[in-house]
Amino acid sequence: MDTRTYLLDCAETAARQRGYDAFSYADLAREVGIRKASIHYHFPLKADLALNLIERYAERFFAALDEIAGRQVSPADHLRAYHAIYRNALANGTQLCLCVAMSAGRSSLPGPVLDRVNQFHADSVAWLAAIFATGIRDGSLPSEIDPDAEGMATLALMEGAQLIARAAEDLTLFDSATASFLSRLNSRNTSRSSA
Repeated sequence: MDTRTYLLDCAETAARQRGYDAFSYADLAREVGIRKASIHYHFPLKADLALNLIERYAERFFAALDEIAGRQVSPADHLRAYHAIYRNALANGTQLCLCVAMSAGRSSLPGPVLDRVNQFHADSVAWLAAIFATGIRDGSLPSEIDPDAEGMATLALMEGAQLIARAAEDLTLFDSATASFLSRLNSRNTSRSSA
């Protein structure tokens, strides 16, 4: 693995476990075993590092969503897979999704980084809204829901549930917070298949 990738990996782990403000270039230098000047060679400012982290994270996140979409599964299955991404990102309650971790420390984020975090959220809501709209069209989700509102509510639920579970380092809190969301998906599919 090249040094730049290793730096990004270590920085992502630190940000997801401790938050963006809770690690420094000195911490990364110790972790990676290089001098701080070498980090500055790859990322002149911490803002550069943060922007690269968000870009890389968003690329992987949306690649996972594309993979889900490519499976030709039901909208409810898409939503369950989305839920699983957030659940798995918790690593048993020891870390957060990178964008959740960055959002929690928004006051220290440089403008371009904050803009990219906000774009990540907007893109996520748009993906969710499209899934809800598909479910309304095919009758697998209730027709009275508003896809955009449901997309925003789902993102807020997943990110809020992560914060609660991380604070207690207890994955069962995420499961409890999202149980009714999954139950609604399951009950709709069950009632449709028995109709």
